[in-house]
Order: sequence, then structure tokens, then C-alpha cells
Amino acid sequence: MKTIPAQVKILSIDIGGSSIKATILNNKGELKMDYNKVVTPKPANPESVIKAIKVLVEKFPGYDYVSVGFPGYVRNGVVKTAPNLGDSFWKDIDFRKQLEAALGKPTQVVNDADMQGLGVVSGKGLEMVITLGTGFGTALLMDGHLLPHLEIAHHPVSKGRDYDAFIGDKALDEIGEKKWNKRIRKVFKILKTVFNYDTLYIGGGNSDLLDFKLDKNMKIVTNADGIKGGARLWQEDKHPVTHTAMATPSK
Repeated sequence: MKTIPAQVKILSIDIGGSSIKATILNNKGELKMDYNKVVTPKPANPESVIKAIKVLVEKFPGYDYVSVGFPGYVRNGVVKTAPNLGDSFWKDIDFRKQLEAALGKPTQVVNDADMQGLGVVSGKGLEMVITLGTGFGTALLMDGHLLPHLEIAHHPVSKGRDYDAFIGDKALDEIGEKKWNKRIRKVFKILKTVFNYDTLYIGGGNSDLLDFKLDKNMKIVTNADGIKGGARLWQEDKHPVTHTAMATPSK
């Protein structure tokens, strides 16, 4: 684990289906300013998203690194899927390279649940992070290190529906909170059986709607906690998921 120099500042960005949020972190992942956000543009193609990010951070204080949580499957900074933004816009887009060119700073891009996971876990044992929002985000970490990202959201769970369709925003709107909570109970039972995690962290805007008692090893977390993971992306010489060597901030 590599320590980030104390003076380093990280621009941490969370791209969601409805909004794009950003803040500045110090080397410990502590917020140096309040969150700012803008509405996610439509269509949410790479050009419009980058334009929105540039407008969002235009008046931010200086920063050395950029960390981005993206709602899709990302490998080595290249987007493979972006179901809630539009797969056709994003397939095989080197978003890290595009953002580095747009912002002029070393950048890392990972799945948004992965970044949230880095921000909330204790670093002990097998920990799972899920987000309940537009879709169903997941991350797995072992002793604080990200494991390869799995798009569990697109695994069939009931009558041919995947998790996104079963418990995402659209399902919540269609069936209401009571039936949605019943489905969430089913999903939690599956996750417990399949992953046998030590701790499950539950984030996303819809986590506030849970109406039943959680197990002792389940914990509600906030988006504010999750975006802090942006600092931890830069704490290893070679990150196991991004495979990006620690860069020297540009002057």
C-alpha cells in the first residue's frame, strides 16, 4: 500500500443515471469541499458527459488526480457496458484517456460500486457492497482490495428478469415500496447464500426505503461515504483492478 503525499488533492467524481456528483478529497479521503452536482445529460454519450463534468468542476479548487466511479463495466479505464447511460454510446470507449485529455490530470475510472466499496469497507475479510438505485450495483473486496468486478446486476434472478429489472427504479415505480421490499428480502437471501460475505454494505438512494430489520453484518452507507473511495484508488503501486501504475501529478 502506497501512501499518497499529504499535499495531494483528488477530484472524485460519481457518474449516475440521474446526476453527476463531484468533490475534492485530501490524501486520506476526507472532503475538502461540499459536493456539487449537475443533471446527467441526455443523451448521456461520452462527449456530453465530459462537457457536463468540465462545467461542474470549472470553479473547483486545484487538484492533482482524478478518480471516477462509472455506472457500468470498466476494465483498464475502457468502458465495456453502460446500461443506464446507453451501451451503444460507450462500448470500448477509453474514458480514462478521454478524461485525462479533457482535465489534464492523471485519471482512474472504475465501476461506481467498486469505488464506493473502497470508501466504505473495513478491510477485514470478504466484504460486499451493493447500491440500490437506477440499477443494482455490486462490488466485492477481500481484506480491503477489490476483486474482479462482476456485473451481477445482469444475472437472471426471477422469471427471466435480471436484478436491474427486478429491483431497480423502474420496478420500484411499478410495484410500490411494499412489494419492492419483499423482492429485496429475496435478493438479500440469495446474496447471503451465494457469497457468504462477512459484511454487506448497502448504499444508493433507495436504501432509505428498506422497511425491515437488517442482519448484524449488514450496514447502510451513504454516497458521501462511497465517493471517498476516490482517494484509495491511488494508494497502491499497481491497482489490482485498474492496472494503473501510480503516476506523478502534473505541475
